Amino acid sequence: MTRVPGQHAPQPAGRAGTRAGADSAADRDLRSLFGQSTAVFASLAGPAHMLETANAAFFDAIGGPARTQTGVPLGQLMPELAGQGFIGLLDRVYRTGKPYTGRNVRMLLGEGPEAREAFFDFTYEPRLDAGGNVMGVRVIGVETTQVEHAQRLTAEHRALLEQIARQAPLPEVLEGMARAIEDLAPEEVLVSVLLADADGRHLRHGAAPSLPGFYNRAIDGIAAGEGVGSCGTAAHRRRPVIVTDIATDPFWDDFRDLADRAALAACWSTPILARDGSLLGTFAMYHRTPRAPQDADLALARVFADTAALAIERHHAEQARREAEARAKSARSDLAFLLNASTILGADLDALQALQHLADSGVPVLAPLCAVDLVEGGRVRRVATAAPTQTQRDLLAAHIPVYDAADDAVARVLASGTSEVARRVPTGPGPWHDLGVTGYLCVPLMDRGRAFGTMTLLSTGTHVFDGHAVALAEELALRAASAARNARQYTQRAALARDLQAGLLLPDLPDIPGTDVAAHYHPAGEGLDIGGDFYDLFPLEEGRWAFLLGDVCGRGALAATTTALVRHTARAVAPLLPDPEDVVRAVNRALVNRPHSHDTGFVTLVYGQLTPTPTGLDIELVRAGHTLPLHLDTEHTARPVDAHGLLLGIAAAPQITTRHLHLKPYESLVLYTDGITEARRPDATLFGEDRLADAVSGAPHRPAARQVIDAVTRAVAAFTGGHGIDDDQAVLVLTATEPHKTSPAASA
Repeated sequence: MTRVPGQHAPQPAGRAGTRAGADSAADRDLRSLFGQSTAVFASLAGPAHMLETANAAFFDAIGGPARTQTGVPLGQLMPELAGQGFIGLLDRVYRTGKPYTGRNVRMLLGEGPEAREAFFDFTYEPRLDAGGNVMGVRVIGVETTQVEHAQRLTAEHRALLEQIARQAPLPEVLEGMARAIEDLAPEEVLVSVLLADADGRHLRHGAAPSLPGFYNRAIDGIAAGEGVGSCGTAAHRRRPVIVTDIATDPFWDDFRDLADRAALAACWSTPILARDGSLLGTFAMYHRTPRAPQDADLALARVFADTAALAIERHHAEQARREAEARAKSARSDLAFLLNASTILGADLDALQALQHLADSGVPVLAPLCAVDLVEGGRVRRVATAAPTQTQRDLLAAHIPVYDAADDAVARVLASGTSEVARRVPTGPGPWHDLGVTGYLCVPLMDRGRAFGTMTLLSTGTHVFDGHAVALAEELALRAASAARNARQYTQRAALARDLQAGLLLPDLPDIPGTDVAAHYHPAGEGLDIGGDFYDLFPLEEGRWAFLLGDVCGRGALAATTTALVRHTARAVAPLLPDPEDVVRAVNRALVNRPHSHDTGFVTLVYGQLTPTPTGLDIELVRAGHTLPLHLDTEHTARPVDAHGLLLGIAAAPQITTRHLHLKPYESLVLYTDGITEARRPDATLFGEDRLADAVSGAPHRPAARQVIDAVTRAVAAFTGGHGIDDDQAVLVLTATEPHKTSPAASA
């Protein structure tokens, strides 16, 4: 017997007896209190820890009826405790008299395959006699195994939810869930998750870390239907299916041999359903021996089926988002491709060059090789090719399809106006073998419902045309056809404008005795419209010459009719009316009386007559609302020549006056339109009359007429910085030469 340190000396027998009786009563109370409790209680005696008494919960916890005995040392009844240190703890409490408390302590109960893991909160208390000596140890505890398992289950569940929240890959989540359940289950269980196809008719392998690979492969793709094992039936019924014995259950008739090979004896399957009730998959728990589920098993299955549903729905949502983003990215890429191609196609106003851009745009985005063919005069002409190497381009360029050949894809597409695609070598002769062609896509180029050409894309190697490529090629061909049509129309319109403008301007300036003449004309924009600026020089009687320079309000065909009216009227009446004022009034009457359909815009004009003399040129001129001419004298001073006059085509009797001027040798008269003075910088600053006067004054000493024009055009170009002009520009320079000298040849 061990005395507890710090206890008093033994009391007299009477008092000792009283204490002993009290201790026995306490033990009886404890036995009574814990007799029917789920808490464990045991009373141990002596240093050998002899088991004197224990409640039923104690014997149930340590192993049931096989260990229900008293009067034996605890180490003999439970030999597994020694190796885990619990007998040593009992020895310490008995020796020191100090209690020991353990919280949620893990221990293995039983030995061999029958051993189980358990967790306890317990206290070892010393049992004292009346003298305060330790006579044994009292064990009081509560098994916390279920609490521990619940906490572990909660922790695993939380970890799974965190994986789902951070969008971990679905296979990783499902496999983690399966392993967690297999680790937590008190008995061996093998977990499987099958995933439903989009149509919900078949089940695919999702996760099954402990099932044999051959088994997983065999059930991958099983139908969701009545009697198709536990999982197929659960998927079909949309409710749990419990098969306690696979060997006898009819649901497993078609899979019994497979289950036997995998050593599976029971299967409980729970459908995994989305929030809208649609099938996502199945959650199955397999067992090695026939077994029926407990309520806890079914609850566990429901919890993890719901968790799997959350993971699968999150996966589907993420997959849908990625697919939507991929489609959006593809659409943006297609749009960028088409916009870039359209920009390139529309940038060139030459139709053939635009079709070369079409071929270049198709390679390699749409295919490795591309050829473009046009129908001209009943024959097919290959106008553009694109390929990775020059050799391949030369081979493509050398091949010309036959327009009316029935075995030629280009001929068929030209005839039908519809695309043709094939995963084979094109029919008909061609360099297909040398180019390694494996397929083709021929798309028509349409103009007002008629095919005027084709774009042929050729595959090589493993390249194939899918529906997306066909649609993209057809859209590209549509835009290219529009660009080619616009380019042809531009070319035709520019040629027409050029021809009409040439008819309204002098092809060559005449040679005038004693006079050096030069002219400059530059239309605004791209030359698609006929300009409103004009000039003319023609002879009169008695060695006199008429000159004029003007500006018609507006552009295009109507402006051309007005220009022609002014020029032809002046040429017709000038020989008959020697006074310049009379000529200008005649022009004005013609403008006022013109039909409304021939435009009603006004005209500004400078008209004059010059007469060569031994000392220079005598000039009479009339200004009708036009910019002021400049007189460049021998001192290189440019002064405006002012002459009062109103616009033509507005009033029936415009007020105009004649101005007389004499040009000495090397002096010049500069006539110009407002396209010169109104030329502007990008910041909208105008060139203006002062800069024009400075430019004219800056011409070389004793300048020829062409040198004056060059000084003006250089100054305007430097001022605008090469910026496109907004209005037509025309300049006419008349320079007096020395008497009896031949004037330099003028150029237009």
